[in-house]
Amino acid sequence: MAAAAAGPGPGSGPGDSPEGPEAEAPERRRKAHGMLKLYYGLSEGEAAGRTAGSGPLDPTDLNGAHFDPEVYLDKLRRECPLAQLMDSETDMVRQIRALDSDMQTLVYENYNKFISATDTIRKMKNDFRKMEDEMDRLATNMAVITDFSARISATLQDRHERITKLAGVHALLRKLQFLFELPSRLTKCVELGAYGQAVRYQGRARAVLQQYQHLPSFRAIQDDCQVITARLAQQLRQRFREGGSGAPEQAECVELLLALGEPAEELCEEFLAHARGRLEEELRSLEAELGPSPPAPDVLEFTDRGGNGFVSGLCQVAATYQELFSAQGPAGAEKLAAFTRELGSRYFALVERRLAQEQGGSDNSLLVRALDRFHRRLRAPGTLLAAAGLAEAATEIVERVAYERLGHHLQSLRAAFLGCLTDVRQALAAPRLAGKEGPGLAELLANVASSILSHIKASLAAVHLFTAKEVSFSNKPYFRGEFCSQGVREGLIVGFIRSMCQTAQSFCDSPGEKGGATPPALLLLLSRLCLDYETATISYILTLTDEQFLVQDQSPVTPVSTLCAEARETARRLLTHYVKVQGLVISQMLRKSVETRDWLSTLEPRNVRAVMKRVVEDTTAIDVQVGLLYEEGVRKAQSSDSSKRTFSVYSSSRQQGRYAPSYTPSAPMDTNLLSNIQKLFSERIDVFSPVEFNKVSVLTGIIKISLKTLLECVRLRTFGRFGLQQVQVDCHFLQLYLWRFVADEELVHLLLDEVVASAALRCPDPVPMEPSVVEVICERG
Repeated sequence: MAAAAAGPGPGSGPGDSPEGPEAEAPERRRKAHGMLKLYYGLSEGEAAGRTAGSGPLDPTDLNGAHFDPEVYLDKLRRECPLAQLMDSETDMVRQIRALDSDMQTLVYENYNKFISATDTIRKMKNDFRKMEDEMDRLATNMAVITDFSARISATLQDRHERITKLAGVHALLRKLQFLFELPSRLTKCVELGAYGQAVRYQGRARAVLQQYQHLPSFRAIQDDCQVITARLAQQLRQRFREGGSGAPEQAECVELLLALGEPAEELCEEFLAHARGRLEEELRSLEAELGPSPPAPDVLEFTDRGGNGFVSGLCQVAATYQELFSAQGPAGAEKLAAFTRELGSRYFALVERRLAQEQGGSDNSLLVRALDRFHRRLRAPGTLLAAAGLAEAATEIVERVAYERLGHHLQSLRAAFLGCLTDVRQALAAPRLAGKEGPGLAELLANVASSILSHIKASLAAVHLFTAKEVSFSNKPYFRGEFCSQGVREGLIVGFIRSMCQTAQSFCDSPGEKGGATPPALLLLLSRLCLDYETATISYILTLTDEQFLVQDQSPVTPVSTLCAEARETARRLLTHYVKVQGLVISQMLRKSVETRDWLSTLEPRNVRAVMKRVVEDTTAIDVQVGLLYEEGVRKAQSSDSSKRTFSVYSSSRQQGRYAPSYTPSAPMDTNLLSNIQKLFSERIDVFSPVEFNKVSVLTGIIKISLKTLLECVRLRTFGRFGLQQVQVDCHFLQLYLWRFVADEELVHLLLDEVVASAALRCPDPVPMEPSVVEVICERG
């Protein structure tokens, strides 16, 4: 398009000569075109490919390489009208302007780059010129230095050998002067107490004196030095044996004696003996704190004193011994290990005595801190003296203390449970003594359950301190496995739950022992407590324990189902015993009421006996008491005449038809025969059947025991006519009220029917009372 804007060039005619200026213009255009292709990344092959792909060469293609302006203009004039020509001109002018603008932009950009490059090159020329000047000056200086060095070397060449010889002679003379002055120097050092300096002087001259001891002069110096050295060694030994100085000074004395060539075996024994004296003094001071007269410090202060005194001293002794007597080999190490084991065992015994005094408290925080510091203090000697086993012994002590604390917390939980039972006993007995109504069993049960659970949580929190991350011994295998599973879970929690069940079951002994003094309400409360543990509490407590103590031990543990089964069995035994105790109380009243009355000479009944009213009242109270803790239960459908069936059963017509033939002279044995036949077809009553966890089952069991006792007592007595009628009235009164407490009212009907029938069999003149009269008496009673 740039070619089109420029118009036909001077070299575009077909008749122009290829030589001259006209021939150079196409060449310049082709060169410029080639540079543009290079700028835009087009190779000759791509340009040729595009040309080949466009078909035959078209001279009218503005973008083609063979564009001819004349042909293009002729074509436009022939084919295009004037309007299209004007539009083409306008479009071409617009394109030319756009190309001019782009070209100017390229020129300006390249011009700025060229200017920047020119400035950079100019600066580089200046910098290199300065550098060349500096290099020239450096070369000049180096040449001067080389010249001076050569002149100095040439000047000193002759004197170098003599200077070397003189320097050697001077050094030798200084050494000889030191040797000749050595006795006086040693004497002065000994007088001034500078024993270390004297030993260093002796060490520097020892090899030379031994090498030249055959010379008389050196021999005399060596003899004098040996005398002085012997006196020095004697003073050092005296200073070491006195022991008045500290451990560093004594270690220095031993080090100097070893440097003087004293026997290491003897020094080793003396060093350990002096160290034993100092450490035994620390142990005696600790033991004095545990005496009976002065009050013992708290366990944390005690362990701090032991750590800062005995343990620190032991570490210092071990480090100094290994530094001084490292050349002794395994024999020396074994001596140190035996020394450490002996004193360490005495220290551990004192620590265990002090820790044993902390077993009575319930707070483990101070104890755990003391154990942590005790265990940390023994890390250093345990590392220095692995053969002595101090770290392992310290870990065993911590484990024993933790195990004993678990036992203490178990005893505390047991004591707390017994305390709760004592409180329940007092709460049940106090209102009774004051003549007031007893407290609610539901409230007492809630108080006992919450108190026990709070004690369990407090014990778990107390023993959880042994496994805290900041405690040094918590990462030991025992505290990450056995302590959590067998100690806390099995020993503490499972052990307490089983102990609680055993304690509760102990109240189920025979009435002559503990059971006789146990309030029935306590039995009922304990049975409900064990049942609640079976349903929810045991699972909650064990889940809480497993969450707090992440058990990593694979030892078998007690399943939750096993504990729940034990708790349920305990609850069942307690409830069964409660039924027996309450049934025995009512049975005693009925037995005494039957045995203490003369049934043959009794008067005609006009009222219900008071004992029957008391039986109904006590049964009602038991029903209310059991209803506070247990649900109602399931009853059989009651008949519409439940309160009157007893009357119909004991009506005159039925009694006459049943009992009159028994006492006719012609058939004296028919009564027993009819009674036995009736028993064959009657339903057998299991008095001591299993008790279910509901109110109806409990009351049914109590009433069965009571009525069965009444029946057995009636069988042992002989009744007159009015005695039989009194039994009839009493049984009807019981029927009026007892049927509503049992699961099946037929049970009450059958038992009371047997009571009246048994009384009738033992009556010489069995004349029942009229049903209407019985009903009036019972309603009036």
